[in-house]
Amino acid sequence: MAKTIKETVKGKAAANSAGKAGGSKTAAGKTAATKAAATKTAGSKAASGKTVKAGAASGRTRAARTGTTATQAASGKTAVKSTRTTKAKAAPKKPAASRPANGRAPASAKPWLAQYPEAIPAEIGSFTHDSLADLLVEACHAYSDRPAFTSMGKSLSYSELDTLSSRFAAYLQSLGLEKGARVALMMPNVLQYPVAMMAVLRAGYVVVNVNPLYTPRELEHQLKDSGAEAIVILENFAHTLQSVAGKTPVRHVVVASMGDLLGLKGFIVNLVVRRVKKMVPAWSLPGHVRFNDALKAGAARGFTAVKIGLSDNAFLQYTGGTTGVSKGATLLHSNVLANVIQNEFWFRSAYIDRPRPEAPVLICALPLYHIYALTVNALMGMKLGGNNVLIPNPRDIPAFVKELQSYKFHIFPGLNTLFNALLNNEDFQKLDFTNLMVTFGGGMAVQRPVAERWQKLTGCVISQGYGLSETSPVATVNRFDAKEFTGTIGLPISSTDVTIRNEKGKDLPFGEVGEICIRGPQVMAGYWNRPDETAKVMTGDGYFKSGDMGTMAETGMVTIVDRKKDMIVVSGFKVFPNEVEDVIAGHPGILEAALIGVEDEHSGEVPKLFVVRKDAALTEADIKKYCKDNLTGYKRPKYIEFRDELPKSNVGKILRKDLR
Repeated sequence: MAKTIKETVKGKAAANSAGKAGGSKTAAGKTAATKAAATKTAGSKAASGKTVKAGAASGRTRAARTGTTATQAASGKTAVKSTRTTKAKAAPKKPAASRPANGRAPASAKPWLAQYPEAIPAEIGSFTHDSLADLLVEACHAYSDRPAFTSMGKSLSYSELDTLSSRFAAYLQSLGLEKGARVALMMPNVLQYPVAMMAVLRAGYVVVNVNPLYTPRELEHQLKDSGAEAIVILENFAHTLQSVAGKTPVRHVVVASMGDLLGLKGFIVNLVVRRVKKMVPAWSLPGHVRFNDALKAGAARGFTAVKIGLSDNAFLQYTGGTTGVSKGATLLHSNVLANVIQNEFWFRSAYIDRPRPEAPVLICALPLYHIYALTVNALMGMKLGGNNVLIPNPRDIPAFVKELQSYKFHIFPGLNTLFNALLNNEDFQKLDFTNLMVTFGGGMAVQRPVAERWQKLTGCVISQGYGLSETSPVATVNRFDAKEFTGTIGLPISSTDVTIRNEKGKDLPFGEVGEICIRGPQVMAGYWNRPDETAKVMTGDGYFKSGDMGTMAETGMVTIVDRKKDMIVVSGFKVFPNEVEDVIAGHPGILEAALIGVEDEHSGEVPKLFVVRKDAALTEADIKKYCKDNLTGYKRPKYIEFRDELPKSNVGKILRKDLR
């Protein structure tokens, strides 16, 4: 039976009157206090594996494409009754943009709806799946013979993905983990990732995505903070886990190898990776189980289906958010499911004037542990019945381009630095782009010169979008039938409200700069175990404060102007000065340090560190070695400048703005 977004939060928002904004009881109108309480509950129940029950469809996201507004959910209006049909239903008539007499632009105006293509509904309507896992299993049955994921020339069909994920889910169940237990995945783009991810969700557990390039310090923090009891890790990074495993709650370790699911070719791949390229440092993890052995054990045991609800936790997606404290954005099944549906609706705009490919091919160069590729590539790709071509190392541009030569690809999500690197490769310029229908830019601002070169070469416009981990992630995006690059982050997607507010929380007129605030069902339930941090980013009327400054035009188009905080974005990854400075402060030869971002042609921005020495003999090389031991690559300062003193305010606070 189809579930409306309103029904998914029935009883959970009863105490919140979204009526402060419109009388609705949906999560989109929840109060910040209730959201904080939900997250507090999540934290207090972390050890028991219990799930966050509140916020199923809340508007706590920065950039997700899913969402139903409070007013819409309260009224029970739905534009699409079933998300399982492939035939797009016409959207309801778009109301004209309304501008209040005071010149303000509150969310109730919704000027963006008038800009929607007819194929895209204003609201996502009812949920027809009980959970995200339900949608993925349905996709496996509907597209059983199609390839779902391809890596190094080996394809995994939807039927095989169904079987393998069921077996791995059965193995996880054999460990005695309770429903809601956290399972960490620390892998790059390899076939084992979608198998493990889907298995964790099917078994009723929570996926904790981990960057495989984390240092021991960073890994330890995430495993301890999430309370992860199990981890699936590629052997290339097992040595990192070895150094901190005893300090974490992890009790079960599954180790994968690059060639596990590649058949006979896998033996050669493993030999090259281990012996020739020496990419697997020595490691020892007593009691670990090999990935393929876990699959065999699961096959012998058999999977027991678990009742999973929309309000159950699905992912803990770690981010610094807007405050710089590393924390897990708690994404419910409803949050991510909504964003998948929103994205799928929006992709209809690519097929207005041309036929829709029966089985689209998506290029997955961005890491699946990142929310961008997770939702836009893996999850939405499965909803479309597409084939995701996994690129394990997109930094190796020649190898990447060689892989592209084998496919007629239709959808290419990426970011500015990747587009730029490809454009500068001669072999890439020789590829056939006839089938390319969508180029989706996100993660960082796409530079206009790059966008123009891309369109000239491929004939495809880069459609830029905007989102964050807290919003599952997409909140705004440009139309995919656009004829030219707009330079904006586009329109709020279906069921999503965006407003621009000043520091006092008041809506600003069109064109004025303020903080981008987002409300929709894709917004997180809160930060895991951090009700205080959740309260900082949620408003009383259900908006998530993004921390990014921007403007909204009278058409509803949103443009980012600058970041509110001092966060630095390196190739789409956020670096928070407070964290890096705290690590640097641990060096005995450093008296003071401050980190800022400086422009970089390749990465958009890179960190620059200013240091006041305590030890006069301290060198740049000493600091870089210390950073290498304690910080993952993108967080390390590219430039280091020594100074006698740092600028400070009258109360002694270091003024980063004076260093720029």
